[in-house]
Amino acid sequence: MICSDLNTPTLLLDKKKLMENINRMQSRADRLGVALRPHLKTLKSVDAAHALVYSGAKGITVSTLREADYFLEHGFSDITYAIGMIPSRLPEVARLMSLGADLKIMTDNLKVARAIASHANSSGIPFRVLIEIDCGDQRGGIQSDDEELIPIVECIDTSYASFEGVLTHAGHAYDVNSVSAIEAIAEQERYAAVHAATRIRCAGYEVSTISVGSTPTGLYANDLTGVTELRAGVYTVFDMDQQSRGVCEVENIALSVLSSVIGHNKTAGKILLDAGGLALSKDRGADVFRPEVGYGQICNVDGHAVTGLYVKGVSQEHGHVPVRNENDFKTFPIGSYLRILPIHACMTAAAYNSFYVIENDVIITEWKRINGW
Repeated sequence: MICSDLNTPTLLLDKKKLMENINRMQSRADRLGVALRPHLKTLKSVDAAHALVYSGAKGITVSTLREADYFLEHGFSDITYAIGMIPSRLPEVARLMSLGADLKIMTDNLKVARAIASHANSSGIPFRVLIEIDCGDQRGGIQSDDEELIPIVECIDTSYASFEGVLTHAGHAYDVNSVSAIEAIAEQERYAAVHAATRIRCAGYEVSTISVGSTPTGLYANDLTGVTELRAGVYTVFDMDQQSRGVCEVENIALSVLSSVIGHNKTAGKILLDAGGLALSKDRGADVFRPEVGYGQICNVDGHAVTGLYVKGVSQEHGHVPVRNENDFKTFPIGSYLRILPIHACMTAAAYNSFYVIENDVIITEWKRINGW
């Protein structure tokens, strides 16, 4: 059994499903004629990175400089740091570049661009800079037709730093749950990035990188004309948030939390698990389209979903699973094992230092992962 030698809660990664998911996105990128630069903020594992590059990925994306350091240490030098740059982080970026990192940073702010340019001129470090474009997500990024776009490019290009291109992320693809709506957002994402690049080229500057991506738009974009690379991350394992939006099926979810039944509260009509808020996270991202799922889908220890059983509440170390009827207490006695498909894989995985990789319900290896900032 997969759980016989494991303490719970612990994180399981189904290798067959992982590789199927990786190949699905790689095939999409290949058909659309763009490079795939996967985001490793979910897996944060060098072993996973090797699997991605072996399947055809070109470079990686990270969300922390600690991740950049970790992957560089393990031989991955082509890295995009897809978080808005602040001047205080420039010395760490410079250190990583001095160690051989081909590290791209990004900004959407003219004052920050001036700080990057000043630091590059004084240090002789040729920071490689992308400009973040807002394609409708309204998180970070400058509008593609904003009057400050060209001044930011000019500021970088006339310094010792290097202007590389534009980057955008269609996070608002998670606000919809139909393929047609995702397709429309994918085109909105493509247009925003390409329009920004066209304006920059018309102003006389070269644009080598036009980067777009999210898991939904990556899988359902019909056309990426003008784009050079696609970034996405959670597609590697998927989760119930993705499933609730029709991006994947429950059977595609490669990540799960192995948990033990630690109690029966028959008065309250629920089973208690040792996987609570810390083990699962308190993300309720599936609520918009599947509120019944709560904090995770219950599966048998073999990974098959148990219809109608969900983690409906969590305290710090307890998961609360309302039973369907009295038979559930007999089916899942105290000490038995269940698996939970997470709502948001990135948030759940962050609680663990490693994955136990399983194949045919047998643990085949352990993959370490990096946490922190």
